[in-house]
Amino acid sequence: MEILKIENLKKTYGKDETKVEALKNISISVERGQMIAIMGPSGCGKSTLLNLISGIDKATDGNIIVENSDISKLDENSLAFYRRRQLGIIYQFFNLIPNLSVENNIKLPMLMDDKEADKEYFNELVTSLGIANRLKVFPDKLSGGQQQRVAIARSLIYKPSIVLADEPTGNLDKENSRDIIELFRLSNLKYNQTIIIVTHDEEIALSADRIIRMEDGLIVSDEVIR
Repeated sequence: MEILKIENLKKTYGKDETKVEALKNISISVERGQMIAIMGPSGCGKSTLLNLISGIDKATDGNIIVENSDISKLDENSLAFYRRRQLGIIYQFFNLIPNLSVENNIKLPMLMDDKEADKEYFNELVTSLGIANRLKVFPDKLSGGQQQRVAIARSLIYKPSIVLADEPTGNLDKENSRDIIELFRLSNLKYNQTIIIVTHDEEIALSADRIIRMEDGLIVSDEVIR
């Protein structure tokens, strides 16, 4: 079943002699439960594509349809709800709130909606991520790998249908990187989440179901590998 459809997507910055075409007529169809790696050189449009899917940036032209809703037609309030409730977003730089405990960093999306996290799911999440014994500490007491696990837990707490990860292992060593990717795969299989990862790492890409390669704002290959 299709969960994400991108049609003739274009993104242009600047105009006249400063005009840059970051994305040039991109079209993609994504099935629910797919784990996709997006690869390509720096500046090819990978992160721009994720920013448009997340609604952080606006497309110049084209449509982004998520679960039958065109997000380009949403106002800012609706986009904020969309990002918080339907998406899990993970960045290379963990973006944890320094004066909140690990527990409250994880629960933050739900706290913003005055909702309680499901206790059983929360406990399962922090146990599977190996951070159940760090819930009362603050981010500055965590290693880089632990901070990324907290960021992942926060992104999953709402049980989002789509998880977007932009170079999620860029600041981690090889061992932590493998652990993080295994956790993505576990979440993907257990909760049938659609996961889209931007990465430069071939090993990470090969753990996905599908690899999309980009160059100069275009998709140059789209390969299903499992």
